[in-house]
Amino acid sequence: MSISTQSRQVEPSGEVFRRLVDSVHDYAIFMLTPDGHIASWNQGAQRIKGYTAEEAIGRHFSMFYEAPAIHAGWPQEELRRSLAQGRFEDEGWRLRKDGTRFWANVVISPLRDDTGELLGFSKVTRDLTERRKNEQRVAESERHLRLLLESVQDYAIFMLDPQGIVTSWNPGAQRIKGYSAHEVIGRPFTIFYPQAAIDRRWPQEELRLARELGRFEDEGWRVRKDGSLIWANVVITAVRDEQGELVGFSKVTRDLTERRRHEEQLKESEERLRLIVEGVKDHAMILLDDAGTIRSWNSAAREVLGFTQEEAIGQDVATLYLPEDREAGKPEAERSAAAHGGVYQSEGWKSRADGTRLWADVAINALRDPVGKLQGFVLILRDMTEPQRVKELESEGKRVLEFIAMLSHELRNPLAPIQNAVSILKSPLGHQQADQCADLIGRQVKHLTRLVDDLLDVSRITTGKIELQRAPLEMNTLVQVAFDSMRATLDGYGHTHELKLAPQPAFINGDSVRLTQVIVNLLTNAAKYTPQNGHIELGVARERAVVRIEVSDNGIGMSESLMQRAFDPFVQGPRSLDRSGGGLGVGLTLVKTIVDLHGGTVVVASAGEGKGARFTITLPLSLQASQPVDGTSLVVHPAKGGKVLLVDDNEDAANSLALLLQMSGQEVLQARSGAEALSIAARERIGTVLLDIGLPDMSGYEVARRLRALPATRHLRLIATTGYGQESDRKATAEAGFDEHLVKPVNYHDILRLMA
Repeated sequence: MSISTQSRQVEPSGEVFRRLVDSVHDYAIFMLTPDGHIASWNQGAQRIKGYTAEEAIGRHFSMFYEAPAIHAGWPQEELRRSLAQGRFEDEGWRLRKDGTRFWANVVISPLRDDTGELLGFSKVTRDLTERRKNEQRVAESERHLRLLLESVQDYAIFMLDPQGIVTSWNPGAQRIKGYSAHEVIGRPFTIFYPQAAIDRRWPQEELRLARELGRFEDEGWRVRKDGSLIWANVVITAVRDEQGELVGFSKVTRDLTERRRHEEQLKESEERLRLIVEGVKDHAMILLDDAGTIRSWNSAAREVLGFTQEEAIGQDVATLYLPEDREAGKPEAERSAAAHGGVYQSEGWKSRADGTRLWADVAINALRDPVGKLQGFVLILRDMTEPQRVKELESEGKRVLEFIAMLSHELRNPLAPIQNAVSILKSPLGHQQADQCADLIGRQVKHLTRLVDDLLDVSRITTGKIELQRAPLEMNTLVQVAFDSMRATLDGYGHTHELKLAPQPAFINGDSVRLTQVIVNLLTNAAKYTPQNGHIELGVARERAVVRIEVSDNGIGMSESLMQRAFDPFVQGPRSLDRSGGGLGVGLTLVKTIVDLHGGTVVVASAGEGKGARFTITLPLSLQASQPVDGTSLVVHPAKGGKVLLVDDNEDAANSLALLLQMSGQEVLQARSGAEALSIAARERIGTVLLDIGLPDMSGYEVARRLRALPATRHLRLIATTGYGQESDRKATAEAGFDEHLVKPVNYHDILRLMA
């Protein structure tokens, strides 16, 4: 074979080798010159490093190293070690073209010619970033597992070899068993068992079962280091290697001594409870399953409800409810409420076996297992029929007395200034105050008229005789007129107010006078129950087939119980003794009655006491055009406005009485509040104090007590002037230090007589 032929054969072989190297994509394979510059570059190098051959060839291979490695001269050290050892392998962080790091396995081998002269180096790099991450994850997982085992205090977790010798020990094991790690590792796990269990080779049996089944769980007595016994839950798991060979056992032990003690106590408690339940004679105690089926029936249930145990057990608890309650789904709703809240309490009528009714106090308690799954209910029922009858009679009597007292007060308040005005007009100089007296009498007559109208409306409500004069109405217009009529009243309370009308007309078929009365009553109610300088809003909105009217305030709000009774007659929110807003407590009853007659609804909402209230009325819309609302037809309630010191916040009553006293030659000073009265009494020489009980800042009782406590005012003559005239009221004024008690309207001559 000639030399030229050999050349032709060698050349294709070199080309094949080059192609072979270029085809490798998982390894960066490239050549370095003796001084470390890149001389060749394969496709794998481009894929791993990110550089093309044109970008890499000719540059020093240190370009792949991080700055700290370059400063330490590590690239040159790798070449030196490769020359010294014939081959150098390393792993570490390297850099790609985009600056990202990858974990590389690097093999550098020197290349020499036939004479041993160094031609350069071959460098093979493999990206092991993913393997590195996996190794780190495994290491981190093992570290977390170790930390987890070391942190567990409630479980003894340790390993046994195949013969049952302890090979590991966690802090939980030391706490539960009492042995430290150096005391127990290397000893057989049989030391934890009572002698009786050892004698019958129970520890060995546990390992056998775990070996055969893969896992074995047991509960029983175990022995601590100090010899005391614990009731333990034990789980033994066989541990095998990749080939399935047994390498030992994991053993997890939990101390359940306290739980076992509780279970034994529970059994005793259940027996005692059974005896107690059967011994109860006035409370029916009934166990229900989660579907409401009766499962137990005590002797009291038999006495109260009339069903025998045989008749009751297996029946639906709905049997005890009235037919109308069953149809409304009340039994299911009450159980659902109990399941949601844990307990549901209610009062209402229930049915006996003979069909008669009883008023019952009922508590339904949900029963759940340790994991929270509903198991059933306990229904406790008490017959409250007789107490309820007495309660209703007492409540009705109390409401009658409260109404009589309230009506008496409301009627006496306007009568007092009227009587004073009449006395002024009858005096020789009375003609000089005739106009003032006429205005005063006019205002009070309007107030009396409103009270009489309210009483008549109460009568119409109770007899069902309220009749509507219907006509087409546009609610934006009606609400605007009603709101305008109340502006002065709202301003008088110092309230800011806002009206929001619907952007489009809202037609209904209704009684303009009665609906105006509804709006005025709600605005009056908001004004009375909102402290000075509050905010009141009135809004109208159309929603599909209804018009919605809302009156909201930021006043004293309502409790849940008050909201439930808000529309009952003679029910009012908390009021001070002065009853500065007046009223009979029928405004909301009228509102509801009128709205109901119009086929609408009215509801009240409040976030609680001190958080304001919102009344919402909905009325069905009509397609008919409206007629104008006559402003003169509106029911507009007028706003309400003493050496002798006259203390009364009712301006008309106080001014008229002051005129009478002054006409009799008395020097009169006036005060509108308790604080003002105390201030005047402290600086003026006062002989008699005419003192109203209901004052806006403090009660007349408190003012009297303070006056009696001061040396300078201790001997003043104190006369109570009040609209409250029951025996309990007279007793209260006497206890507060008053000399006399006069009921409004006060007779002028009685005052002069008492002062004399």
